[in-house]
Amino acid sequence: MPKLIVVTRDGTESEVDARVGWSVMENIRENGFDELLALCGGCCSCATCHVQVGEEWLDRLKPIGPDEDDLLDTSSHRGANSRLSCQIMFEPELDGLRVRIAPED
Repeated sequence: MPKLIVVTRDGTESEVDARVGWSVMENIRENGFDELLALCGGCCSCATCHVQVGEEWLDRLKPIGPDEDDLLDTSSHRGANSRLSCQIMFEPELDGLRVRIAPED
């Protein structure tokens, strides 16, 4: 099974099995990381699933959409590698993807 590497806010790094076809947000939540709130359930309407993607992975992701871009603008922790995890579909080519859960706004 492909792997997803999740770094929590306190810096703890965990490698988990990831389901292809699920969003990164769903994979994180289903693996017990409760600090990723994902209040809207993945509808791209709240930005509480904000993650920082390992820079070496950015060019492998689909481009950021306008709604995601607008929501990330509401975060005081937005960086060049910020994404909403609900907008990243986990595919086999993302095996080993590393994301850090962004600080809470």
